[in-house]
Amino acid sequence: MSRGNGGQNIYCSDQDRVLFLSLLEEITERFNIEIHAYVLMSNHYHLLVRTLEANLSKAMQWLGTTYTRRFNISNHMGGHLFQGRFKSIIVQNDAYLLRLSCYIHRNPLRAGIVERLADYQWSSYLYYAYKNKKPHNWLKIQCLFAQLSGDNKHKAYRTKVQYYSDEGKRIWEDVKHGLIYGSEKFIAEIKERFLGDNKNAGLPQHNSMLRKFNPEELLDKDSAFLEFQIESARRSKKISPSDKDHRDLLVYLLWQSGRLSNHSIGEYFGLTYSAVSRRVKIIVDRLSTDSELLQKYEGLKSQIKV
Repeated sequence: MSRGNGGQNIYCSDQDRVLFLSLLEEITERFNIEIHAYVLMSNHYHLLVRTLEANLSKAMQWLGTTYTRRFNISNHMGGHLFQGRFKSIIVQNDAYLLRLSCYIHRNPLRAGIVERLADYQWSSYLYYAYKNKKPHNWLKIQCLFAQLSGDNKHKAYRTKVQYYSDEGKRIWEDVKHGLIYGSEKFIAEIKERFLGDNKNAGLPQHNSMLRKFNPEELLDKDSAFLEFQIESARRSKKISPSDKDHRDLLVYLLWQSGRLSNHSIGEYFGLTYSAVSRRVKIIVDRLSTDSELLQKYEGLKSQIKV
């Protein structure tokens, strides 16, 4: 999220908003970033993004600088447009991501700009809520849809947003340390993995988060630990229950790293985007009840830090 300097408007016309959206498309290509939701307000914007290369700070800096320059030229203005650096939080996948998307999309309602979200065109809500609205090719909507039940995902999302009510107030109460939104377990893992003992680490762009991540190295070590042949399982039309468990544990570890999209994870195992989501859900449920599976999972984590 980023606000205008001194609360000033960051868009003077629809032409400015169209320009901003075109730059969102460009950052997905330049910086390998996934955009899952957005809303453009008069003096600020919200983005729900997934970074695949730990380069969010660089991407947002480019977005702010490039938009400011073009905005000033177009509107015959000068000076800073945005108020300091952007604000960002780390969000756990699944339900937390879905709830945050509802909060983002309800911004125009809370601001009293419209009475119906369907009447606000400068957000990604319309593409989630209505099947006849074709989304931008850079907007990733399947990740949130994967969290919804039923065949009609658009209707399910409309219902979710409609009954969201004041839950948004609790979101910011639940954001821990000013930058993490998720379960207590997730928060503890993020602190241990990225923040360590550094009391001043307050942003996802902290240097300790820029460690290189090598998914091939993780898969090599952990598949060897499990005595599991990934390529063999990938080629097989049917794999044994034990091999399926091993594959799903590896899928879950890659997903947990937060560095790869579901699509990228699926490519390693011959799975679709939605199949990765399903396997992750199954493993999460089983880890709470299956002690043998949990023991294997703990063994995998000891092999390599993700």
